Amino acid sequence: MKPGHPFYSHYNITLHLLRWSLIALPVAGFTGSVVALFLWLLDTVTSLRYGHGWLLYVLPAAGVLIWWLYRLAGKQADSGNNLILDEIHEPGGGVPLRMAPLVLLSTILTHLFGGSAGREGTAVQIGGSLSGWLGKQFRLNREDTRIILYAGIAAGFGAVFGTPLAGAVFALEVVYIGRMHYKALLPSLIAAVLADKVCGMWGIHHTVYAISFREQFRGNIPFLHFDLLLLLKVIFAGACFGLVGAFFAEATHRVKELGQRLLPVPWLIPVGGGLAVIVLTFLLGRDYLGLGVSSPDPGAVTILSCFREDGADAFSWFWKILFTAITLGTGFKGGEVTPLFFIGAALGNMLAGLTGAPVDLMAGLGFVAVFAGATNTPLACTLMAVELFGGDHALYYAIACFTAYYFSGHNGIYGAQRVAGAKGLLWEEGTTMPTLKALREARRQRRGRDAGNRQ
Repeated sequence: MKPGHPFYSHYNITLHLLRWSLIALPVAGFTGSVVALFLWLLDTVTSLRYGHGWLLYVLPAAGVLIWWLYRLAGKQADSGNNLILDEIHEPGGGVPLRMAPLVLLSTILTHLFGGSAGREGTAVQIGGSLSGWLGKQFRLNREDTRIILYAGIAAGFGAVFGTPLAGAVFALEVVYIGRMHYKALLPSLIAAVLADKVCGMWGIHHTVYAISFREQFRGNIPFLHFDLLLLLKVIFAGACFGLVGAFFAEATHRVKELGQRLLPVPWLIPVGGGLAVIVLTFLLGRDYLGLGVSSPDPGAVTILSCFREDGADAFSWFWKILFTAITLGTGFKGGEVTPLFFIGAALGNMLAGLTGAPVDLMAGLGFVAVFAGATNTPLACTLMAVELFGGDHALYYAIACFTAYYFSGHNGIYGAQRVAGAKGLLWEEGTTMPTLKALREARRQRRGRDAGNRQ
């Protein structure tokens, strides 16, 4: 069909959609299968750790092994999720295929020996690594390489949590703050949905969460069909969730900087981190090791227990931040998102007691909203809440996630994330925001300015 034909644009769009549907198929197949293997291994080593408590004492040695593996073969793969974001921003050397086996093995080692870490980072890096390799096999140009990396992120995220809609939007939302690349929307959606299905075909089942609270409208304003008092509590909680998300990101960065400053020999950093986790475990117990989703100990604090009254202590969220910041900040691998779920659910449990709000609702809001604040992805987190908890409380999900997004400021766990639109009227320096500044650059400027003020 030639240009100028009345249906030429539709023909062109159809070819584009068909082409990317075919490209997304192998991305989803490979990523979904490797993520299924990863989740099976993760369940296996977690059960081993629960059954053999002495494994915790090997954590420092496991940290040295992880450091050695990345020194031997990792090269730029050690940058993790940030490498994938950097490649989307400015395609260069590509995302190496070795990233997938390296991060899978190192995450399994981290969890086997008790490190407090997640799984999203591993799944995203698996998706990014495999999609980057496929992009080279397909000889894609720079723009198409960006799109296939978006699809890889979506496939990894959608498969590891069983939330394909959130995975697709997360991929679009996490690259830039304030901008979404809609050309990658369909490839990301196809890859996320199919990767989740492939993962399920391998017999992988995801944790089921539930919010039993059912709202009964008690307002006295006839055209507002929600509980206004509960809404105000959600806004207050959302602000707390955002501040804690920013605190988590800063804590992880600070631990990394502290380790590099105090321990000039690189392999001693994970040794110090492993020893610190062991000491904290003696003081606070084993509840804050590993993923923290569930536990064979019925009295343990877990993500699931946070949905019940008395299911968490007042400072459970803070202890999980401490364990995770030390684990990830000293070189162990995994991800931040599942610990953020734990932190948010525990904080929501505490705020429910403080405000009188329903415990399971506030735990669910914290589950997604702290994540939204730490990653600057409120749309994806709202969709994740709908996929995990059902759509009955979608209004509260959105309000909590968007409030957390604003209150977290220009901070985040991904330093390569770029700011395409300031959250407030002005940038931190009191001027209009520089174009596409990475969060790592903004943080360096803030630290430099704070150091100058102290002097």
